[in-house]
Amino acid sequence: MPTPPADKHDQVRRNNLSRILRHLHANGPASRSDLVGLTGLNRSTVGAIVTDLVDAGLVEERAGTTSTVGRPSLVVAPVATSAVVLSFELRVEKLIGSLIGLGGTVLKTREHPHMRAGYGVGIAVEQIVQMSIDLLDQVPEGSAWVGTGVSIPGSVENASGRVRLAPNLGWEDVPLGEPLMRAMSTQFGDPPMVTIRNDSDLGAISEHLRGAAAGARNMIYISGEIGVGGGVVVDNRLLDGVGGYAGEVGHMVIDPNGPECRCGSNGCWETLIGLDSVIRATGNDPETCQLSDILDRADPAQPVAQQGFETIGRSIGIGISNLVNIFNPEAVVLGGHLSELLPFVEQPVSAMLARALPASRSGVRIVPASIEIGSSLMGAAESGFEGLLADPVAVMNSSSVLIAS
Repeated sequence: MPTPPADKHDQVRRNNLSRILRHLHANGPASRSDLVGLTGLNRSTVGAIVTDLVDAGLVEERAGTTSTVGRPSLVVAPVATSAVVLSFELRVEKLIGSLIGLGGTVLKTREHPHMRAGYGVGIAVEQIVQMSIDLLDQVPEGSAWVGTGVSIPGSVENASGRVRLAPNLGWEDVPLGEPLMRAMSTQFGDPPMVTIRNDSDLGAISEHLRGAAAGARNMIYISGEIGVGGGVVVDNRLLDGVGGYAGEVGHMVIDPNGPECRCGSNGCWETLIGLDSVIRATGNDPETCQLSDILDRADPAQPVAQQGFETIGRSIGIGISNLVNIFNPEAVVLGGHLSELLPFVEQPVSAMLARALPASRSGVRIVPASIEIGSSLMGAAESGFEGLLADPVAVMNSSSVLIAS
């Protein structure tokens, strides 16, 4: 049998390294036997791949446990501090940043509030760079900084990082990727690539990979903040659309005669279930009241609040039932304030979901998001790790920024 060309052999090796590291990153430690079963590769090939990953510093082997007499088998585990990414979630009223290690380990998190009005790209870039300095300050010696991910509440051109529309930030067709990369290069010399994605798409990625919808082949993530967005996973793949703008469910028109939306339309879903609208529906002022305060003192005997929860729940349920009819998901994951609201609006949501097509709604579950630091923030980290996971050894060998304490 002829020997495969060197480039074909190298590609096969990269693919195998990628498959095993992706599994360990998403699912945690596994024995070599587990990895053999996962990949279908023989033991010697898996052993060689694990050795390559150990040599790169990305994984370690340690003693496992056994229920029988004898020596426990070795377990392969990702080394959290071997490779790190910076992850940022740009919200309407604050910037959240986190340093995330391989395997999804949260090493450090910071927040910086900002005003809704007058928050431009220049301010955002400056805050991200300053927070990067802080987050990288105490990284263990020898850690490789392999990527940076940024979550934006709006439509983003993925290739360039250009924000086409982020109505709740007041941004329209503004560049973010180029000025941010330029500023990071000025500060750090040769930083890894920055990826900028829509917050709901990133939320869907993280909840599908390691959150409330782990194991579901088809799921929908619905983000909730000032606005509302969505990310859709179909057959284990994120639905991007032609330009990468799929999933803008917050601008699905529910009531054409409804309130004016920041996008310029009327009666968009986010005008009915966005955070400010939720607070107003319970008889409160978003300028002076937090949702957590409302939920903490929710009183079944208070008619205004209860009517508000009923109205909000029906609006949430109408939108979900439409999405269930279109995509037939296994799970619908609610993030942000929608996650907090779910226990208070389950009955009207269920009543509206019952109007969806019986075949489509059969078996679907509506669940709160489960990523502790936030679905979009963890999703931004996953986008930052993508280069490493695609070609682990090459990225570690070429990583020009090694962080030392």
